[in-house]
Amino acid sequence: MKRKLNYKYIILTLSFIVTSCKLDQVNPNAATDLVILNTRSGIIALSIGLRQYYSTTGLSNVMLAPDVTARELKGVATFTNTLELEAGGTALSTTNGIILAYWTAMQTEMGMCESIIKSAPTASGVEPALLSGVMAQAYLFKAMSLAELAIAFEQANLATSITDPAKFVPRAQVFAEAIRLLDLGIATITATPPSTAFTTSVTGTDFDLKNTLYAMEARINLMAGNYQKAIDNANLVDLAKTSKFTYTTASPNPLYTLYNVTISYRARDNFGLPAGLYDVGDLRYNFYFTTPKTVINGDPVVSMAGFTTSPTAYIPVYLTDEIKLIKAEAIVRLGGDTNPAVDLINAVRTQTTGDPFGVNAGLSAYSGATTTDALLVEIYKQRCEELYLSGLKWEDTRRFNRPAPPANNTERNRIFYPYPTQERNVNPNTPVDPAI
Repeated sequence: MKRKLNYKYIILTLSFIVTSCKLDQVNPNAATDLVILNTRSGIIALSIGLRQYYSTTGLSNVMLAPDVTARELKGVATFTNTLELEAGGTALSTTNGIILAYWTAMQTEMGMCESIIKSAPTASGVEPALLSGVMAQAYLFKAMSLAELAIAFEQANLATSITDPAKFVPRAQVFAEAIRLLDLGIATITATPPSTAFTTSVTGTDFDLKNTLYAMEARINLMAGNYQKAIDNANLVDLAKTSKFTYTTASPNPLYTLYNVTISYRARDNFGLPAGLYDVGDLRYNFYFTTPKTVINGDPVVSMAGFTTSPTAYIPVYLTDEIKLIKAEAIVRLGGDTNPAVDLINAVRTQTTGDPFGVNAGLSAYSGATTTDALLVEIYKQRCEELYLSGLKWEDTRRFNRPAPPANNTERNRIFYPYPTQERNVNPNTPVDPAI
């Protein structure tokens, strides 16, 4: 994809967002087209902007399309885009606006990150301890964007370009590049820890860069099949700390807007899980869902709660129990003693209080078989209930070899998305669309 970004427009727009955040940042309005990427104030402004863009526009795509495809949500509006996404299969066209928005959001995020990576080292007035923070954050969000592309598409580009059509590579290479960037981010802040100025000027105190880097390393290495590296990084996440995307009325929570304002989608009851997988009495049900319930076209749906209840409600970057489940899954897939995996499963299942975000299962201890297959089914189930609406289930359905279309649409209605027509029209490198 050829990248065309007007940074002055982005910064001016984001200035209305960041002025109400708990940051001691330089006024983004001071940036101009000529100085935005070669001054300290410009680098700070774009660093704020790329995180805010991901937390709003990015998440509004990451937490919509894959969740409909993975049958966590039901599209209830009668717009063509929604109807196609809900139907899935061959009904999902290459002109679908929701898929285009997903693709475009990740490309835009990548472009902003690439500009920081290229320009920050030579920008005037950027001291080493500020530079390490902005570079590591740019590595992080480019890695996250690449991973989201690899979740949705069989192939994707590793970088954007302002001159040439992007080249596509298989998604295994996309995951590998994301991991390389995360490695760079961790190495950068290890060599030069970010300063207080970075925290006060760029991230604020709610976003924990170091722990987020380790958490994303664990998450994406698990997706890539690097199980020991997933465990190693999960062990480095400080579970006593949290990392959150925060919102204001000027920059509202995208989940609130999607599911309580536009109301084009409804939550499928019981996390969208088949009867054999849902645990009756799971306390997470009342965390994520509320009344009223109804039935639409034969499908039971329920109203959402959780992280969608207010325009200023925060959204966790990751949940602490995701880290436990990453370790449990990686341990099982590596073979050997499964007792540590069972202990981690039970740490998630039996928790009644103490979760920093209030996501407590309150179930009895696991009493099933301890075979590899049985434990993987249990881990999949716990991931579906713990990480509801995170955009992760669709990738989970592949990794856990769950029922697939066209024979079975109960847990996913596509294998991968088709490439947007708008990309194909300008990029001769665009691959052939997947059959389904």
